[in-house]
Amino acid sequence: MSDNVVLIVTISIIIIFSPFFARLLKLPTTPIEIILGSIFGYIGFLHNEHLFEIVAELGFLYLMFIAGTEINLKNTLKTPASIMKKVTLYLIILYTFSISISLYLDLGKIFMVLLPLISVGLVATLSKEYGKTPWLTLSMTAGGIGEVVSIGLLTLTSAALQSGFSLGLIKTIFALLIFLLFMFLLFRAMELLFWWFPEVSTSLMPLNDNKEQDIRLSMGIFFLLVGAMLYLNLELAFGAFLAGIFIPTFFEHKHELPEKLASYGFGFLIPIFFIHIGSSFHLDALIIEGLISKAVIIALAMIVMRVIASLVFIKELGLADSVLTGLSHSMPLTLLIAMATLAYNANSIDELHYYAFILASLFQVIAVMIVIKLVNNYKLAKGL
Repeated sequence: MSDNVVLIVTISIIIIFSPFFARLLKLPTTPIEIILGSIFGYIGFLHNEHLFEIVAELGFLYLMFIAGTEINLKNTLKTPASIMKKVTLYLIILYTFSISISLYLDLGKIFMVLLPLISVGLVATLSKEYGKTPWLTLSMTAGGIGEVVSIGLLTLTSAALQSGFSLGLIKTIFALLIFLLFMFLLFRAMELLFWWFPEVSTSLMPLNDNKEQDIRLSMGIFFLLVGAMLYLNLELAFGAFLAGIFIPTFFEHKHELPEKLASYGFGFLIPIFFIHIGSSFHLDALIIEGLISKAVIIALAMIVMRVIASLVFIKELGLADSVLTGLSHSMPLTLLIAMATLAYNANSIDELHYYAFILASLFQVIAVMIVIKLVNNYKLAKGL
């Protein structure tokens, strides 16, 4: 009982004081939570507890849900064909780099999926500092499409790691295709319904809402799709992500809702996920021979391949903004950690590479945040 009290108090202290350290160090709160989780876990104030793991898992799913709310499917589908071609080329270059590096260094098939991962989670935080600039707008569009691809691969990889390349994997792929077809038909049906009867959306989420119907409906959609993934034995994060897409796509009149949902998540559930990740990273691992060098190589490879690939946008954005777009996609912290954890639990990567990926994800966030600020300042100084 006393151990659990210490666990709860420690988590509370980290949640409360992480933003203060983040402001002091001028870094996002997320890496601070992971670092503090690791330090307090090493000291012994954080330990494996079933409830801690469950809440952390819920925090991860909620984070995927919030990532989905950054994508308005209607607006994404209206993206000009020229931009969509550039985004497709950008992703092809990323995966070509990933496959080439993995084969050349004989890293294994899982690295082909890990290296090109894209997540818009931390891209959204950049808009708070730099505003709605052209490079961030394009970054969100390209990142949203990239994240859908990444989470789709996460779902298939999860199935492959659990059941291997067998009949079970074929059943999983079939179930995923059926589910995607159902979701497509549901999206189309809802689009027609809200087009013919626009009052339905305001009835479900009234503008003047004193019963928090918007939160209730959002949570209902979240748990329904997570439950569907659980029933179909598919990756739960995919269901959470799709649930998030529902919100801005069909309830555009509730402009403040994604921010409202994010405020709740980043204030409570999501930090617990990052603290749990930190507590699972043992500081003793830092003395493992070759760990830091591997982490640095992974971080550099992931950053460089994105910057090079982002040059496809040079006509639309110019050199500096193209580089900023590539850099903004170089912080797939949540998905990278999730995939590395999945691969490690399935024995697809060893402990050294698992710790290297977690360390690389932290290096990426810290290095990229600094480089983005430097490039942006240089651009402003030169009047580009």
